[in-house]
Amino acid sequence: MLSATLFSCNSNKPAPAIPADKAVEAQVEKVLKGMSLEEKAGQLVQLNISVLEDDTHEAIDPAKLDKIIGQYKVGSILNVMHDAAHSREHTAAMVRQIQEKSMEAIGIPCIYGLDMIHGASYLIEGSLYPQEINLGATFNRKFARQMGHAMAYETRAAQVPWVFSPVMDLGRDPRWPRIWESYGEDPYLQAEMAREETLAIQGDDPNHVDLEHCAVSLKHFMGYGVPHSGKDRTPAYIAENDLREKFFAPFLECFRAGALTAMVNSASINGIPTHANALLLTGWVKEQLNWDGMLVTDWADIDNLYVRDHVAADKKEAVAMGINAGIDMIMDPYDPECCTAIVELVKEGKISQARLDDAVRRVLRLKVRLGLFDKPVWDGAYPEFASKQFADESYAAAVESEVLLKNEGDILPLKETARIFVTGPNANSLRALNGGWSYRWQGSADEFAPQYNTILEAIQNRFPHVSYEPGVVYDETSMAWQNEDASGIAKAVAAARKADVIVACVGENSYCETPGNMDDLNLSAAQKELVRELAATGKPVVLVLNEGRPRLIGDIEPLVQAVVDVMLPSNFGGDALAALLSGDENFSGKLPFTYSKHINALHTYDYKVSEHRETMGGSYNYDAVMDVQWPFGYGLSYTDFAYSNLSVVAGADRQSFQPGDVLKVSVDVTNTGKRAGKEAVLVYSSDLVASLIPDVKRLRAFDKVALQPGETKTLTFEIPASALAFVGADGRWRLEAGDFRISCGGLGVQLRCTETKVWDTPNI
Repeated sequence: MLSATLFSCNSNKPAPAIPADKAVEAQVEKVLKGMSLEEKAGQLVQLNISVLEDDTHEAIDPAKLDKIIGQYKVGSILNVMHDAAHSREHTAAMVRQIQEKSMEAIGIPCIYGLDMIHGASYLIEGSLYPQEINLGATFNRKFARQMGHAMAYETRAAQVPWVFSPVMDLGRDPRWPRIWESYGEDPYLQAEMAREETLAIQGDDPNHVDLEHCAVSLKHFMGYGVPHSGKDRTPAYIAENDLREKFFAPFLECFRAGALTAMVNSASINGIPTHANALLLTGWVKEQLNWDGMLVTDWADIDNLYVRDHVAADKKEAVAMGINAGIDMIMDPYDPECCTAIVELVKEGKISQARLDDAVRRVLRLKVRLGLFDKPVWDGAYPEFASKQFADESYAAAVESEVLLKNEGDILPLKETARIFVTGPNANSLRALNGGWSYRWQGSADEFAPQYNTILEAIQNRFPHVSYEPGVVYDETSMAWQNEDASGIAKAVAAARKADVIVACVGENSYCETPGNMDDLNLSAAQKELVRELAATGKPVVLVLNEGRPRLIGDIEPLVQAVVDVMLPSNFGGDALAALLSGDENFSGKLPFTYSKHINALHTYDYKVSEHRETMGGSYNYDAVMDVQWPFGYGLSYTDFAYSNLSVVAGADRQSFQPGDVLKVSVDVTNTGKRAGKEAVLVYSSDLVASLIPDVKRLRAFDKVALQPGETKTLTFEIPASALAFVGADGRWRLEAGDFRISCGGLGVQLRCTETKVWDTPNI
């Protein structure tokens, strides 16, 4: 069994993922030594802010605060009051009140955490950036850094030192309702972007996080994004070599970058609830990485061990199971009696004193590293809060994230004088542009951020002749994202006949987590009918997809002349789209996922070579793709790019390399069109023969280059030969002698690895 093999073969303790700091450790030990059993138990529990709210749901009840902090010694609080964003001042005052009580009652600061997913998304005045799936589409690392910086800065300004971000789940199943929270389907893209976000949120020194940075919580460790049913929080079945090679890779990169905490996958992998999986939590993370950070559960997931998964008989057994597996903090939203259960389990010997103290050390270490003992609350003007700089960054990220997928007859850019008819349920909705985790859990931007422009408003601001009828509308009386009213289609079609061009904005309303589950990946029947009837007018149709996952449109795509996938570009997404449709900006986004065409053919780009084979002579075409709507990495521009002079050198040899070499890849990219543009340059490898069926190709490097018309730039990449290794049937990383292909922009170079290397360590 792979996981057991990799666990046992690492007998030598690796270098710490986060270098130890003697002063930090001394302070942790000093505090730990003076704690009672009850105080230790309280540090391992996190409760929802609702347990402290008064009847107004806008303020803290002092009696409840005394009970939760004073009696139960609870060490952490999360979330926002009444599931709604509040002002920076309100949030800061709330946290101050909790901290004052915590320091008075137990002398240990509380740690407050918020789900800041795409910026300071739970602060009314906060800066929101495009969702992670959009940042993945930019293939531009700087946007992950910028979002991470703004998120941390503004969250700290509200007295909150901990964000539950970045989301690390690979978006490899478009049925899953949280695919938009990820950077896409590829492990390398996810790892690169998430590492940049992690470093930006925490700063350069994880042992001393300053007052402009926060602790991250990587989530959700791991394999959460590929449930077998496609439904949220349901079991996954993942080949163990894929688990190590693909799903662990982004987490590994961020643990090595100093991530201070991680949140655990709510579901199960291969029949084992992740919250009870000691091999993954303690083995892969804490022991194999020598990581001294903290693992926190997701929402009420200790309860799920007995309520849903039936691997524990009751709450008390579930608590023991989770903590013994490696959980350090239990997010038990409403039940402070979890503290009592921990005390009893330690007294009964079902949780050892050593495991209890280890978990408490990890919680205390986090608080020391964040400076909370010295400054449980802090002062600061934070002049960049909600700054123009952050707004400009968000707009630029939206521009580079929106993807042009079709432009038949160069219908785009739209002519300035064109009579434009805008329609569709997503045309006039800021909620739909932002998606979930935006001011509310399920999203509600129209309520909190009316100063930003919807798609309709942005197009009206940019073009002189714009008319509008929605045709189909979402039911906004509840948060039910799927409810639609199609009674306006006839009126919309009649209005469309008077226009020169139709901009049909379709997709999804906002949703998050389990409420976003669905039974049919096809775009809704009502929206498809709207598109069909609009196309029947004979007017050209620009289809704008505003959606959290790639909804199937294979039957209506041939009816339209242009397709733009804006995904979830946030508050400036409408402005970005108007600028792109007008030609004021140029498209440069590329899909960070495979856009499937058929409901029973949901592929990722790195499928096995045996899944799709060309028949000509029995040879395989490594540049071929499955029958998909659009492949991973696809995206058009208003200009054209040509690739030439692809070269791969390892040392002095262009034909061969060894496992310890670094492959130096260079390629020339030329803008052959008439407009300035940016191109995401993607470099892939293919293992032509391997002891396990190889993937058709894997992304190994990427960069973004800006080119003027006629300009050529040479891009260079360095790829360690070890990056081409895979986890074999014996559970070990291996790079095998044989032929490889490096490809970029339709060009390919073949070279040979001259020797086989097998690693005895679980991580390389």
